[in-house]
Amino acid sequence: MTFSTHFPPSLIPTPIFKPATIAASPSSYSPLLPKIRPSSSVLRCSSISDMDATVGQGLYPLHRCKTIHLVRHAQGIHNVEGEKDHSAYLSQELFDAHLTPLGWQQVDNLHKHVQACGLLKKVELVVVSPLLRTMQTAAGVFGGESYIDGIDVTPLMVANVGNSERPAISSLNRPPFLALELCREHLGVHPCDKRRSIHEYRPLFPAIDFSLIESDDDILWTADVREKNEDVASRGMKFMNWLCTRKEKEIAVVSHSGFLFHALSAFGNDCNPLVKSEICKHFANCELRSMVIVDRGMIGSDSSTTNYPGKIPHGLDLPSDVANDKHPKEKGVPN
Repeated sequence: MTFSTHFPPSLIPTPIFKPATIAASPSSYSPLLPKIRPSSSVLRCSSISDMDATVGQGLYPLHRCKTIHLVRHAQGIHNVEGEKDHSAYLSQELFDAHLTPLGWQQVDNLHKHVQACGLLKKVELVVVSPLLRTMQTAAGVFGGESYIDGIDVTPLMVANVGNSERPAISSLNRPPFLALELCREHLGVHPCDKRRSIHEYRPLFPAIDFSLIESDDDILWTADVREKNEDVASRGMKFMNWLCTRKEKEIAVVSHSGFLFHALSAFGNDCNPLVKSEICKHFANCELRSMVIVDRGMIGSDSSTTNYPGKIPHGLDLPSDVANDKHPKEKGVPN
């Protein structure tokens, strides 16, 4: 799996990713990228020299492609405290950090953006990390308007979650929301990255589907061991492969800075530096980047909804160039 614009034919076909065109806000971080070597199941970019003939272009069957809209959560209380003093990330007071008032303003602005650009109507599934700040962000950005009692629809988020003083958010006319552990932030040590029990989340986010989370308690987070960057990257690869198995063609993902950075940094190392930067630089709070995922390895099983087989009714259709190869001594074969 990789981001690229051209691939040498000798490489094993596996999923790839490309930047799409929708973005909500630029990141202010410097794109200093770790050297993460893709695993054997990962397709790397071709070298610049291999891209001469096609100018970095790629051509893929439409039904092997998905559009992925990647979002980092809005500003959380841990971001504020950690900016002041990095050791604050060790504070138990930041356990499962919630959004700040500024973070909710960022959510409102991104919600307006996805409405204005039409993305809100295109997304078929919202995948979200099961932490408070990501679920608040997902509900606020991709959810409906304020929930009104008496409407026969489950609220996506109830009122005042995380002391937000925000009204409940409706799930009316919105895509399914699915919580998934694979797209969580770095695991371990930092209490802000430890989740609550699922039975505590369910009444707060009634319309979010938690069925793919196997354990009620957070058994992945440990107090004394921080997940290694390469392990986060490996988890990111598994997540991308999982996306390929989904039937939906437009999927929004609401996750975290560390996860997104390390999951994407394995890609684009041999591409134009600007393309690499579009893919891999750190996400700002509530930033949106849209990518195209290409399932070259047929991890998924999607069939085309637009391809048409032809020859209906059946008839002779030998092309002239094939005819010339088949009958080199004959001339004048029509197209």
